[in-house]
Amino acid sequence: MRIRLHVSLAFLIMTLPCSSGWADKYDNYKYEEAKNIFSKAGESSSYFNHSYGYALFPTIGKGGIGIGGAYGKGRVYTNGNHVGDTSMTQLTIGFQLGGQAYRQVIFFEDKRSFDEFTSGNFEFGAQASAVAITAGASASASTAGGVSSGASTGKSDATTAGHYHKGIAVFTIAKGGLMYEATIGGQKFTYKWR
Repeated sequence: MRIRLHVSLAFLIMTLPCSSGWADKYDNYKYEEAKNIFSKAGESSSYFNHSYGYALFPTIGKGGIGIGGAYGKGRVYTNGNHVGDTSMTQLTIGFQLGGQAYRQVIFFEDKRSFDEFTSGNFEFGAQASAVAITAGASASASTAGGVSSGASTGKSDATTAGHYHKGIAVFTIAKGGLMYEATIGGQKFTYKWR
């Protein structure tokens, strides 16, 4: 039974890159939809007009049993133009169980933070946090370390509160799934100019 569990977990982690990133790469609609949802989500909407640029991930898949992982592909924009592609990976270790899909946007306050992200490999440390955008009866929350969020039931009536930290602001919206976790591990990003 224990071997079967480890094999299932290994399969889950190996298929995350194929399941979320492959389908999104050429699907402009998913990027437009994700931007539209974040644009209607309270404070995050103003970031589109006042940031130097942003990285948008329409879907990040996350799952784990003790050891977990997350993966997603996104696009990077500046002045409203798609200037490159990015991918995010995350390995988490700790008490966790379940799976989840969520959207994520990373705003860059200035050219320095944009250049830092697009210079190659970029990583959020354990102190990094994201604002989890929630809607309906739920309230927004801030998470530390790896990014996670609660259930989000609505798309256009979300409320948020956030600010730049070291030139970067991160917002997430849950798409589905349920995951209980107390994990350690940071998100790592790669970047490729278009």
